[in-house]
Amino acid sequence: MLRMAPKNVELTVGELAQRAGVAPSAVRFYEDKGLIFSRRTSGNQRRYHRAMLRRVAFIRASAAAGIPLTKIGEVLAVLGTTESPTPRMWEKASKQWIDDINERIELLEHMRDLMGSCVGCGCLSLSSCKLLNPDDVAAATGPGASRLRVPREI
Repeated sequence: MLRMAPKNVELTVGELAQRAGVAPSAVRFYEDKGLIFSRRTSGNQRRYHRAMLRRVAFIRASAAAGIPLTKIGEVLAVLGTTESPTPRMWEKASKQWIDDINERIELLEHMRDLMGSCVGCGCLSLSSCKLLNPDDVAAATGPGASRLRVPREI
């Protein structure tokens, strides 16, 4: 009978990083943010449970969709230190995030539509810029620096 070696339940920083497709610094960053967990060996080396592989995949997929790490952390907070997210968790989280993503799409489309007028207006004013302050009535109706131009000296 052929016996296979038991799967290693714990991974080093480098092993987790390599298998997850991220830099070791990203693994440490995710741990610092409380998104993944490790234990320390007697030599003070980090060891990660294999469940952290799926957590890192969840973090990367969520981040690729533009979800802030704080929101990702809120979803992962319900898990223990050796549990990985389930497909059901992803489905539930993604449904919650759709409204947020749609709001950001609307904001980006609005910014795109204002970009041409903003770059050409010449106001360079943080307080009256329609792009930076879309709900500011004064910014929408004010004179703007383009109407108050000072002749340039050559």
